[in-house]
Amino acid sequence: MNKVLFLVNGEVGIYNLRRELVQELLDDNYQVYISCPAGEKTEKLVQMGCHHIDLRLNRHGKNPIEDFKLLAYYLRIIKKVNPDAVLTYTTKPNIYGSLAAKILKIPFVTNITGLGTAVSNSGILQKLTIFLYRLSQRSSVITYFQNNSDLKFFQEKNVIGTKYHVLPGSGVNIQQFNLLPYPGNEQPTEFIFIARIMKEKGIDQYLSTAEYIVNKYPRTKFHVCGFLEDNYKEILQKYEKKGIIEYHGMVKDIHAILEQMSCTIHPTYYPEGMSNVILESAASGRPVITTNRPGTKEAIINGKTGYIFEAKDTEGLIARVEQFLSLSHKQRVKMGTDGRKYITENFNRQIIVDEYMKTIRGICGND
Repeated sequence: MNKVLFLVNGEVGIYNLRRELVQELLDDNYQVYISCPAGEKTEKLVQMGCHHIDLRLNRHGKNPIEDFKLLAYYLRIIKKVNPDAVLTYTTKPNIYGSLAAKILKIPFVTNITGLGTAVSNSGILQKLTIFLYRLSQRSSVITYFQNNSDLKFFQEKNVIGTKYHVLPGSGVNIQQFNLLPYPGNEQPTEFIFIARIMKEKGIDQYLSTAEYIVNKYPRTKFHVCGFLEDNYKEILQKYEKKGIIEYHGMVKDIHAILEQMSCTIHPTYYPEGMSNVILESAASGRPVITTNRPGTKEAIINGKTGYIFEAKDTEGLIARVEQFLSLSHKQRVKMGTDGRKYITENFNRQIIVDEYMKTIRGICGND
């Protein structure tokens, strides 16, 4: 029986975004091993039939000793499992997991889920990270990218060879994120921000826009969902006290929240691969206002399924929100259904599952 080892940062990402791939591997009688810290989704993965290997190292630190420990850990795990294929996601597993697989001569497949700040911000850390990527990626069976801009960056930095492919992000499960009924015309227009609460996700632009719009258009509401990062607790409390926003914290069922929303605003300028927030919102029939950035702009058709504005431009975001508010109820509903159609045709998660299964079967000689 063939074995596939996933090296990932967290169990939530693999359960929420790659569960369909895991299930297809299990259905095809592959043994699936997952190396990541234990968390709330771990037991669900085990119940599916996966083998979990706990990871107790610092995955985000910049200490070279910790990074060496991570490489040693991956070497130990890969030796123990002896998989037929190793699949890696996010920066540290991509670098150190791939290097370990390369050293042990195990075929590996990498997914560049976004450049991240270590690669996108110039400096010594960027040079080191690119060097480490270059060491590993020339030996990958294939390197998957989630947008063309990231691929171009890696090509310009001479990181990869000729074995690469651009996927439509992590895709979206269009059955799980089904088309939701659009809120009635008599209800207030409600906007939502769904992301980690951090500067690079555009929370400052969102809050400033919310304050302006709520004061000018009383029949509007603004919501914020996500894990608090940086020092935004007091800031959110201040805006909530003034009646500008409603903060929901971490939401397990975002589908239920989207049901009452008129539009998703995703003002990020963080270097991500492909925004799952946009894919899930649009699949649910919600127009999206987002930035003109790689990983966001590809997921909407400007003027048809939502609107694009320049990152960090609060006035530009306000203008787009006002443009949306000027639409009739019928036009908003159509914008949402057009978005659903675009996502269904271009970002269905089954596209990613089929591509991975073709690659894995080829590695294991099961094609």
